[in-house]
Amino acid sequence: MISIKPLFTLFLVIVTSITTYFIASVDNENNETEVLIVSEQSWNGSPIPSYPEGKPKITILKITIPPGSALPKHIHPVINAGVLVKGELFVEDEYGNQLQMKSGDPIIEVVNTVHYGENRGKIPAEIIVFYAGTEGMILTEVIDRK
Repeated sequence: MISIKPLFTLFLVIVTSITTYFIASVDNENNETEVLIVSEQSWNGSPIPSYPEGKPKITILKITIPPGSALPKHIHPVINAGVLVKGELFVEDEYGNQLQMKSGDPIIEVVNTVHYGENRGKIPAEIIVFYAGTEGMILTEVIDRK
């Protein structure tokens, strides 16, 4: 069975190399790279688990949460991270840890921890989420619908 961790590491090395080459090759002083987040922990401080064994499967979703609405309580069995590209988002986990996000904020999500997100703002909240799982893994399991 193929381990996802070495494949993911190789993927990151290749992407970093290509990005570095591209940035160095383009004669444009307006290029800018900004690191949004680097961590071995989720937003609530819990450690990110090891990658699962199996064939890698990457999924990227754009999730829109209307003003005044909330996502149901849920868990992610898969490692994921995202960036809130529009609006505001309040996040709370089963332990009462809270996070208030604004447009442009990154998040490394909790894994196998019950949590929910709520848009308390006046415009739709849009978040782009990157899931690093394996073939056959579900991305989200709803625990409780509000």
